[in-house]
Amino acid sequence: MEKSTITLTRKIQLLIDVPSVEKKEVWEKLYRYQNRCFRAANFIVSHLYVQEMIKDFFYFTEEVQYKLTDANKDQMGIFTRSKTSTTARMVFDRFKGEIPTDILGSLNNTIQSTFSKNKADYWQGLKSLRNFKRDIPIPLPVKCISKMKYDPEKKAFCFNMFAIPVKTYLGRDFSDKRLIMERLLRGEIKLCTSQIQLKAGKIYWLAVFEFEKEKHLLKPEIIAEASLSLEHPIVAKANNVRINIGSKEEFLYRRLAIQASQKRIQAGIVYMRSGKGAKRKQKALHKTENLESRYVTHRLHVYSRKLIDFCIQQQAGTLILKNQEDKIGITKDNEFVLRNWSYYQLQTKIKYKAEKAGIELVIG
Repeated sequence: MEKSTITLTRKIQLLIDVPSVEKKEVWEKLYRYQNRCFRAANFIVSHLYVQEMIKDFFYFTEEVQYKLTDANKDQMGIFTRSKTSTTARMVFDRFKGEIPTDILGSLNNTIQSTFSKNKADYWQGLKSLRNFKRDIPIPLPVKCISKMKYDPEKKAFCFNMFAIPVKTYLGRDFSDKRLIMERLLRGEIKLCTSQIQLKAGKIYWLAVFEFEKEKHLLKPEIIAEASLSLEHPIVAKANNVRINIGSKEEFLYRRLAIQASQKRIQAGIVYMRSGKGAKRKQKALHKTENLESRYVTHRLHVYSRKLIDFCIQQQAGTLILKNQEDKIGITKDNEFVLRNWSYYQLQTKIKYKAEKAGIELVIG
């Protein structure tokens, strides 16, 4: 049976809501949590790999049992507890008192699930075993969040995470983050296990929300067809109605203009007055940092939104993306197109928006 809900992630900046003298202690705590997650994640995935590979240790004697189950439930088992609990107990004992066990439990469940999905590819040599880096996000279980409310004085949504008071910073919010937070407080949507990311001295909450799928009067027998082309990002038709979404001039030329602007700035840095050294010289370059990726992400969101709105308007319950294999082949052969057109990113955005609207997506 098809699920009636969908999960979406929103990236929300958080500010530590404590007096200045206490902030250093809070940052030390968060970085300690991140370090323990980094170490625990690598311990867990290493143990899981060894557990699965133990069958290939051919130099063991024949008497050695190697069934990865609890010995109390199966006489061939080699564990003293369940398979999931083996790695959980290992990291609990190793980092006891240094990090909340709720974080380690959530981390263990996530890594176990991912490992199980990919282990067939590991054995066939299609994927390498994942290596976790020091900037790993910190899991944030729902039970570690408390006292969530909207504070009119601070004009922010406030709550405690790991007993640390924080508040949201939405800035000029042109997305649906504020609306989602308001719906969360009203109990209209559900908050799932999320993550906390520490990056460049800032805290980001990678919040995962569970939504009910949008209900529209869609008819499965009505099929909309869309293709991604070079002249227009999306060309769609349904019910003998055809639309072109975006254009080469709007998307590609603007992107090339941003690239050219950044090259001119880089070339001119040599002749700029240093003043305070490299920081002053590169000030203009920092202003355009990630400008191209932000522009591309925004435009692809607009294009995919227009496509889904068109399908809803035409009551199309099925959306077919045509000739995608041919387009991917073109991008691989043409380095210019591969660098500038973002086919896969656009396809990904169409996929999740279609799922949210209850439209079946078929990629041809």
